[in-house]
Amino acid sequence: MLGILVSFISGAVVAAALTFGAKLAIGYSIFTGFIVMAITFMLIFRTVTKKVTAGMDVVQRDMQASRPEKAIKTLESLQRFAPWQIYLKGQISAQIGAIYYLRRDFKTAFTYLSSSFSKHWAGMGMLGVCYMKKNKIPDMIKTFDKAVIVNKKEPVIWELYAFCLDKVGEHQKAIEILEKGIKKVGGSETMESNLELLKADKKQKMKPYGDLWYQFHLEKTGAIIKQQTKAMTGRKKTIVRR
Repeated sequence: MLGILVSFISGAVVAAALTFGAKLAIGYSIFTGFIVMAITFMLIFRTVTKKVTAGMDVVQRDMQASRPEKAIKTLESLQRFAPWQIYLKGQISAQIGAIYYLRRDFKTAFTYLSSSFSKHWAGMGMLGVCYMKKNKIPDMIKTFDKAVIVNKKEPVIWELYAFCLDKVGEHQKAIEILEKGIKKVGGSETMESNLELLKADKKQKMKPYGDLWYQFHLEKTGAIIKQQTKAMTGRKKTIVRR
């Protein structure tokens, strides 16, 4: 990471200059060098964060305006800051991969998602689904295990993990994962309800999660359209009552 490297070099140069140039005590020189290093790192971090945040705001506006191609180009342009901030490359890769996944370009999505940041739970979930569709079950399990470790409070990633396990025939393990997830999340009515369904050899009901679930494209298109139509009808009825 260039930010840390530049900060370290700055601190080292100052410490050396004070020790050998100004002939100051080595302890004082090292202490001053550390201060310079910390200040340099913070300045670099804030500068990069400001530029990346501004870029992400543009991406969000483009996605809201249904301009995914433009959003992807903006994200790709932000990759130039990746060497300056730790984990940034993985975060951007996850975002680009997620956009391609949402557009059902799973092949391109996989290329980006395979190097995504594990804290991006949706990206990790999409990667896990990709492995499932490729019938690479060990890789699927490895991906989900990594995702739930760093996103243990996110119910959907636990539910998705259990759903995929059940889909590939690992029914008992799906139950165990959901039981573990409920404990980690701290309780969830939807998760507990789905656990009972799995124990009864029935499918999980994921509709309560809405778009957080539908983004993974594991429901049939007809079912999604039916759900959206039902929601639209409900809203119209509400307006009439008023």
